[in-house]
Amino acid sequence: MTEQSSRAREVILERARGAFLGVAIGDALGATTEFMTPAEIAHRYGVHRKIIGGGWLGLKAGQVTDDTEMSLRIARAIEEAGTWDLTGIADQFVAWMRGKPVDIGATVRKGIRDYMLNGTIQRPQNDWDAGNGAVMRMAPVALYTLGDEDLFRRCTLEQAHLTHHHPLSDAACLTAGQMVQKALLGADRFELHGETQQLCSEFPTFRFSTYRGRASGYVVETMQTVFHYLFTTATFEDCLIGVVNQGGDADTTGAIAGMIAGAFYGPASIPARWLKQLDRTTRMEVEEKAKKLTLLSPLAQQGF
Repeated sequence: MTEQSSRAREVILERARGAFLGVAIGDALGATTEFMTPAEIAHRYGVHRKIIGGGWLGLKAGQVTDDTEMSLRIARAIEEAGTWDLTGIADQFVAWMRGKPVDIGATVRKGIRDYMLNGTIQRPQNDWDAGNGAVMRMAPVALYTLGDEDLFRRCTLEQAHLTHHHPLSDAACLTAGQMVQKALLGADRFELHGETQQLCSEFPTFRFSTYRGRASGYVVETMQTVFHYLFTTATFEDCLIGVVNQGGDADTTGAIAGMIAGAFYGPASIPARWLKQLDRTTRMEVEEKAKKLTLLSPLAQQGF
């Protein structure tokens, strides 16, 4: 391996670490303001910019929620199998739910229960599945499938359909994952914006040029919030602060924004105070899994 290729490999691994750390950071930061309105956030915090826990779940400072936990469950299943293992992922979700997580979405719960009771590994398409619960766990999928577009698409939709099966959810998952992968490979802001343009051309409801400030769990509003702040800010920190101060489903908008921004800006852009405040065990596993999944990817197997 030449010095140049070795450096390129290290950059990809660093950006992968940034993507997975971004999920956890955005999750922990946003959990404080989940289900609040921007006016309520401003009244209580001014501008919310510290990982302090609390929120409606009463979390400890640095504690994460289902966004990070489910992402790590996917990562564990892939690592244990050494390959994509949908049944292993479903089993990990069951074990996670049985462990009484601090939070679990209704659609996610139903999907996991269907698997537990009926062995249903892929839910039928459902008009009520247009939530953001499949997008929030795209980081491990994007890292593991880097370098193989067909594998990326298959794994993305398989993991999504364990709990969510809706065209808008599918499209958001694919776009978020593609943005992460392009950022890992050095895409600039215009290339990332091109991914959102393609999404909006196919599904105009995602358009965000006139942002209306809605940040609910509806996947369209989630992604509009993420895109708006990703493209109207110039740093990881400003992007995340903007997103979580919109309230709504702030842990998930924060996790998804952190995933993309972390891959784009890299881990060095993440404020040191946020890394210090993040739960240490979570941080260690996130960083470990980011590297292992990326090294299992087709691109890594080809020698980067």
